[in-house]
Amino acid sequence: MDCRVVVEAAVPVYDVETPDEAVRIAISKTGEMLNPDLNYVEIAMGTRTSPDGEQLTPAFVAADEALVALELEMTVFNVEREEHASRIARKEIGQRLHDIPLKVLRVEPLEEEEDARGDGTGDDGGERGDERSPRGADATDEDLLPEFEEMVEEERTRDRDGR
Repeated sequence: MDCRVVVEAAVPVYDVETPDEAVRIAISKTGEMLNPDLNYVEIAMGTRTSPDGEQLTPAFVAADEALVALELEMTVFNVEREEHASRIARKEIGQRLHDIPLKVLRVEPLEEEEDARGDGTGDDGGERGDERSPRGADATDEDLLPEFEEMVEEERTRDRDGR
C-alpha cells in the first residue's frame, strides 16, 4: 500500500516584521534543510484557527520573531498500514529538521490508479518504504555487479598507469 502523509511543522523564524515575510523565510529555510535528500517533500503554508473557528495567518509574529505553521507532504511507498507510513514520514522528515516540532496531520491511502506510471508497474521511482536503494526496490545483485566490476577494472587501470 502507498500513502500520502501530511506532517505539520512549527518552524521558528527570526528578524522578521510581517507574517508574509515569516512564511517566505520559513519555507525557504525548511527547503534548505530537506534538500537534496528529501527534495520530493512538498512544502506549503499550514492553517491555523482561533478557538472561535476564525482563520488565522500561518505565522505568529512577536518581537521580530515568528513561529510558522507549515505542512510537509510526502508519499510513502510499500507500507503495511497507515501507522507505518506515518512513522516513516515523521522519521525521514524529523532527521533533517532538527529541533522543529512535528505532528502527523493525516495519512491518506493512495488508489492503485494514482500510483501507476502507465507501464503497469506502479513504481514511480520515489522513496520506497524502508528500502534505501538508489536503484529502487527492484534492484538485484545482478544489477549491481556489472557496475562494481567496472569500478574494480578502473582501479586496476589507474594502478597500472601509476596515477
